[in-house]
Amino acid sequence: MKVIFMPAKSKFDINEVIKKVKVDGKVGLVASAQYIHKLEEAQKLIPNSIIAGQVLGCNALAAKKVENEVDSFLFIGSGPFHPIEIAVKTKKPTYMANPNTNEFSRVSEEEIKMYENKIKARTKKFYAAEKVGILVSTKPGQNNMKLALKLQEKLNKESYIFSFDTLNVDLFEDFPDIEIWINTACPRIDNKNIINIRDLPKL
Repeated sequence: MKVIFMPAKSKFDINEVIKKVKVDGKVGLVASAQYIHKLEEAQKLIPNSIIAGQVLGCNALAAKKVENEVDSFLFIGSGPFHPIEIAVKTKKPTYMANPNTNEFSRVSEEEIKMYENKIKARTKKFYAAEKVGILVSTKPGQNNMKLALKLQEKLNKESYIFSFDTLNVDLFEDFPDIEIWINTACPRIDNKNIINIRDLPKL
């Protein structure tokens, strides 16, 4: 199947929401793919800021690279998924500027705690499980079959690999003996019975 990748740039003006930004110290600027082209504009509007780059749902590597150079981070984009990830991974104050709604806010300690508690609960479930399922996407860019096979070798548990294109979590009911599912695809797949491979303890 031929795949065509096309850039999807947001046309929302960032000026109004950037005017609301009030952050002390040096700020690392990050954005989702839709707003990466707006970072230079944001840097001109925010004193004492540096461009960290694009963050993905699956990692906050751009933020991690400059975490020792800044006091906080400002995420330009929509939704809490990316900024919560940045806050958890860097332990730095993280703010959100949403050009879609012109809202400026900070990731709260409560949001961070809820995220961390969710990971802890799923980790405990993983340790207690005797039989696990490993989820592998067939989508380009998300296919991690080699990683899944490597993980299966390390697991001291009965495990099975499940390959899919579009995941329907309702089908988990067809496999009641699977106690926890390990996700090797997009970490935005969220379910109380799923733990992302990046959140697994080192084996």
